[in-house]
Amino acid sequence: MNFVLTLIIAFGISFILTPITATLSKKYGFVDDPRRHKHPAVLHKKIVPRAGGVPIFLAFLTAAILAVPYSQHLAGIILGGMILVLAGILDDKYDLASSHKLLFQLLAALVVVAAGIGISFITNPFYSFGIGASSVIRLDTFRIIFDFLGTHSIVVLADLFAIFWIVWVINMVNFSSGVDGQMPGIAAVALIVIFAASLRFYPQDPGQVIVSRLALAGFGATLGFLIYNFYPAKIFPGDSGSYFLGFLIAVLSIASGAKVGTAILVMAVPLIDGVFTIMRRIVLGRSPFLGDRGHLHHRLMEIGWGQRRIALFYWLLCAILGAIALTLSSFEKLFAGAIVAIIVVGGLLWLNMNLPLGVRK
Repeated sequence: MNFVLTLIIAFGISFILTPITATLSKKYGFVDDPRRHKHPAVLHKKIVPRAGGVPIFLAFLTAAILAVPYSQHLAGIILGGMILVLAGILDDKYDLASSHKLLFQLLAALVVVAAGIGISFITNPFYSFGIGASSVIRLDTFRIIFDFLGTHSIVVLADLFAIFWIVWVINMVNFSSGVDGQMPGIAAVALIVIFAASLRFYPQDPGQVIVSRLALAGFGATLGFLIYNFYPAKIFPGDSGSYFLGFLIAVLSIASGAKVGTAILVMAVPLIDGVFTIMRRIVLGRSPFLGDRGHLHHRLMEIGWGQRRIALFYWLLCAILGAIALTLSSFEKLFAGAIVAIIVVGGLLWLNMNLPLGVRK
């Protein structure tokens, strides 16, 4: 199946299933009710259906099965995604504890690693300056080999790094679920950049062609949902949507030749905002998982920006950084990421000093 057909199938299924999901979510109580859900970051005033991860996942699943041949890697991605969508749906209904959600995330990451998707090396960005003995840093040298229904091995550093990366991206993408359309738009940009990065190896590397098809399927599924999620949102992605999309971005960035640096630069703004938020909460003696109105998108609202403007601002920044990431070397990506971090952290510090938490407009 060609790329255009993959995109059309994923987009079409998501576009059709999203309003159906919204109707069923309202009927069975998978909703975000601001009168009951007293989260400080809640912006909406009326009941909005959740469970947006369901149409996104089903659209991706259908397009992926039709577009790429079955493999152990594909099975791991599908099973891991299914676990996270289930966790998100349960949270949409019952508000799971943070520790329970983390267990689901770890389980999904372990499934992917067990399926053979891992980070065996990372590029050494300082090699051109004579630092390091090799242009890559190997993570697959330390193995634990054991026998259990056959011979198996655990690639310790590679597997641990992959698990950390997947769980981290899941949570950072979830943190970017601020205003209507913000998170799906960021995810769509990240997926199309991964598609473009993998497409450069077409048709020489069949493995990269598979990654590009999966990224395009994710992009189409996200785009079909985004139409209904843009302000004013008719449905929210919920944790099921943000978890699955964060998971898909993390896994495909690994599968596309460990292009972790590219993914980091594309999502630099929400990732830096997420890290800053966690550190700020810890410094203030609060739980890093306890929500507040200190994210960048909240601060922008405090100075008068509307939800559409904020979402478009995030999309544009991610698109610009994504285009830049496709042309830079590893060291240049590191340098660009450092500049973005300085700018974003500086802006957040200024906003937090001038707009104390709790300010409303």
